Amino acid sequence: MSDFFKKIFKPITALLEFIQKYFKSLIFLLIVFLIFSSSKQQALQKPNLMEIELKGPIIDAKEILKKIDEANRPNIKGVLFVVSSPGGAVAPSIEISLAIKKLKEKKPVIAYAAGTMASGSYYASIWANKIIANPGSAIGSIGVIFESANIKKLIDKIGIEPQVVKAGKYKEVGTPFREWKSYEKEEIKKVIFDTYDMFVKDVAKARGLKIEDKDKFAEAHIFTARQAKKVGLIDKVGTIYDAKKELIKLSGVKRAIWKKEDKFEKFMEKIVDETSTKITSLLFGFTIK
Repeated sequence: MSDFFKKIFKPITALLEFIQKYFKSLIFLLIVFLIFSSSKQQALQKPNLMEIELKGPIIDAKEILKKIDEANRPNIKGVLFVVSSPGGAVAPSIEISLAIKKLKEKKPVIAYAAGTMASGSYYASIWANKIIANPGSAIGSIGVIFESANIKKLIDKIGIEPQVVKAGKYKEVGTPFREWKSYEKEEIKKVIFDTYDMFVKDVAKARGLKIEDKDKFAEAHIFTARQAKKVGLIDKVGTIYDAKKELIKLSGVKRAIWKKEDKFEKFMEKIVDETSTKITSLLFGFTIK
């Protein structure tokens, strides 16, 4: 009798043993299936909003410009420019600023100060449709600086004597090996003050401020979010939720689908692109690369 029941329940017993033995593997396969299913569903729904992050010192604009260029795609209806940067080099800050200005001509851009939006990073944000700042953020520092150490006393102690061959009166401007001469300081001032003048004028134009009020909003003043709103450097004090809500409103999308920087998404896009190329090759006999 026992053998009879064993035969009847053998398939069920075998199934239970299989599940028990390969439980972890089955869970793993289930997770993979869900991820691929989710990715497939997301791939069918193209993102209509994009978040671009500017974090840390601005040294090179290449990566940010690449993202801004990506945001020019027709399916992207609006961009959230999230900033947490103390600023940086003048040229890349201006590159980003002008790229944002050009992007704004095609679609709304909301700049959000997540932490610090100062100096070059504020310059980069001025042409956005609106600037919204976290209540705890630091805004402003509209100014330009050039600095270098005078290590003459140190090299004298060590016993080092610099040797220089130069052509051009101002070629040694900014040298750290000695105190700057008065005409060298004036040469540096000429560049610094002209850059500062450009910075202030661009801020005034972008933000609708009066140049004669520059003592209030510029002069390298650092403001809290509330103070920045009072002098006209930002439009609203709020959270990233408020910034996203404002962008959705300006872009007119009915359902927000955000495109974010994601390593897995990049990997999946690569797989999808390669698969599409192979399918096209099989169906049509050629590909264009």
